Amino acid sequence: MRPGEERPVEGGACAAVFEVELLKLRAAECIDEAAERLGALSRAIWSEPELAYEEHHAHDVLTRFFQSERPAASWAVQPHYQLVTAFRAEWGLPRGWAAPCPLHLGFLCEYDALPGIGHACGHNLIAEVGAAAALGVKGALESLPGPPLPVKVIVLGTPAEEDGGGKIDLIEAGAFKNLDVVFMAHPSQENAAYLPDVAEHDVTVKYYGKASHAAAYPWEGLNALDAAVLAYNNLSVLRQQMKPTWRVHGIIKNGGVKPNIIPSYSELIYYFRAPSMKELPVLTKKAEDCFRAAALATGCTVEIKGGAHDYYNVLPNKSLWKAYIENGKKLGIDFISEDAMLNGPSGSTDFGNVTFVVPGIHPYFYIGSNALNHTEQYTEAAGSQEAQFYTLRTAKALAMTALDVIFKPELLERIREDFKLKLQEEEFLNTVE
Repeated sequence: MRPGEERPVEGGACAAVFEVELLKLRAAECIDEAAERLGALSRAIWSEPELAYEEHHAHDVLTRFFQSERPAASWAVQPHYQLVTAFRAEWGLPRGWAAPCPLHLGFLCEYDALPGIGHACGHNLIAEVGAAAALGVKGALESLPGPPLPVKVIVLGTPAEEDGGGKIDLIEAGAFKNLDVVFMAHPSQENAAYLPDVAEHDVTVKYYGKASHAAAYPWEGLNALDAAVLAYNNLSVLRQQMKPTWRVHGIIKNGGVKPNIIPSYSELIYYFRAPSMKELPVLTKKAEDCFRAAALATGCTVEIKGGAHDYYNVLPNKSLWKAYIENGKKLGIDFISEDAMLNGPSGSTDFGNVTFVVPGIHPYFYIGSNALNHTEQYTEAAGSQEAQFYTLRTAKALAMTALDVIFKPELLERIREDFKLKLQEEEFLNTVE
C-alpha cells in the first residue's frame, strides 16, 4: 500500500486499515528490538548533564547513535547542524530519486539539563523518545515491498530548551522549512496528549545608583538595592490586578557587596507568562512600568533588557492529538480527561514557536514516578530503569501516529486545517505565510 492509495475493490478500505495496523505493529517491534541501545543512549545523556548550548557530549552520543545504525549509512547525519550542539539525521528517498512533493516528518530531541540538579526535566528521555519513534517509522516503512515511499524521516537535535531557545535559533536558520508535521514528547506526572504551555518573556533589569558610606553620609548615595526591592514589591502589588492565567516570577540576582556601602548596582531576572502571544505584551508593559517606577522613586537609572527569544504558546492540533490518543490507548496508555488537559498546570517551551511554523504535537507522559519536574527526585526518576517502559511506549504511540499521517491523507488535511485555524485565531497567519 502506498500513501494516499485508493482501493476501488469492495472491502478495500478495511484492508487498507488492516495494513496500516500491521505497519504500526512493525514500528513497535523495531522500537523493542532497539530498546537496549535506546536505554544506553538515554543513560549516557543522563549521566553527564550539560547546560544549554553546551551539550557537546549529548550531541556526540546522539550523532554516533544514528551513524552506527544498520544498515550502514542508512541515516544521513549532519553534526553541528546550524548550531554547535544541534544535529540533523535524515532517512528516506535515496539520493537522486525523483519523487513529487515527498512528505517530511520531523522528530525532535532535547538533551539540555538544569543547573545544579541535572536532568530534572527528563530531557534525556525526550532525546530517547524522538530517536525511538523515528526508528520505529523507518523500520515500518522499510518492511514495505516495492520502491521507496515519498517520505523522509528527519530527526532534529534541538539544544537549549531550558535557556535560550535552541528551536527558535533553528527556525530562524531554516531548519524547519518544508517539514509537514513534527513530533516530540515530554516527561511528566501524567499522560496528556496536550497541555496548554504558555507564552513566556524574560527580562534582566539593572539599576544603577551611587555608592556612599551607609553610616557616615548615606544621603550622598542612590540606593540601587532599594530600587530592586521596590520593583519586587511593585510587582507583588500588581498581582491583585493580574489575570488568573498570568504568571510573574523573579529573583534579585545582585543586591550589593557590603552592608556599609550604599549599593550602586542591583540586578533582577524575571519571567512573564501569559496564555497567548496576544496577551503577553500587555503583561510585559505593566511589569516594565513597575520597574521604571522603582527607578523614579529612588533616583536610580534602569536598564531593561529582554531575552534573546520569546517562547510562544503551544498551539493545539486537535486532529493530531486525537490520533495520538487513539494509538496510545491501544498500547494501554491511560490519558487524563480533555477537561483536565485543557485546564491543567503548564510551563513554557520553545516548541511553542515550532507550532507557529509547522503543525506539531508535544504530548506529556508518565515515567513511573509522582515526583515533580525540576526536583532532585525527578532527576532520579528520569534515570531509572522503570522510566524506560513508559518512554518506549510513548515512542511507539508517536510512531503509530506518524504512520497514520503518512497513510491517511484525510488526517493530514485535517491537521493542516487545524493549524491554519489556530494561526488565524492568534492573528499570526500572515506573519507565518
